Amino acid sequence: MLIKALICLLVGYLCGNLQTSFFVGKAHGIDIRKYGSGNAGTTNAMRTLGRKCGSLVFIGDLLKVLIPGLILRFAIFPDEPYVILLCEILGFGAVIGHCYPFWMQFHGGKGIAVTAGAMVCVDWRLILFTFAFAAIVYFTKYVSVGSLFVVVLFPTYMAIVYTGHEYYWWMIGAALLYTISGVFMHRANIARLIHGTENKIGHHVKVEPETTAEETQE
Repeated sequence: MLIKALICLLVGYLCGNLQTSFFVGKAHGIDIRKYGSGNAGTTNAMRTLGRKCGSLVFIGDLLKVLIPGLILRFAIFPDEPYVILLCEILGFGAVIGHCYPFWMQFHGGKGIAVTAGAMVCVDWRLILFTFAFAAIVYFTKYVSVGSLFVVVLFPTYMAIVYTGHEYYWWMIGAALLYTISGVFMHRANIARLIHGTENKIGHHVKVEPETTAEETQE
């Protein structure tokens, strides 16, 4: 079990290193990390490149954990009683890989879309809470508030729905790791929310395509 958990954590981390926002940004001639909040994530991509690109980044970040998670759950270990726990571990590895990608000097995004993918892999019913996330963002105009809702929801849901499971406390502990990571990555947002300076969903960033050294000389 321990070896499997470590392998899942490593595979998840490598999957998390697939930075969708970075590739989408490069396709539009920019390094997403040099604009807006500097985060390689969905919200910054949306503010910098627009809703279509932001949606593409969200889907890519969600799938990079959902696909390997579903393969793990239904193809590799379909009958193991601890498969849900392994999915949580793989998903958390992906969150760490997304937030701290080794090939981007450990500067990535905040991991909420990846967390959503892990949650859906663990229990498909959690996809219904995307409507709650959307409603929170719509009424508050703050993506960070909706994001914090997601990371608090995960262990709460697991604690209620999986009572009596053989690996109950391990599953709760794994879900809490997402909460701790999410709150930590949003610590600056929380401070801005408290002081009333947090950017709302309609905030946009002016972008100019980057030029190479040769183009500048010309």
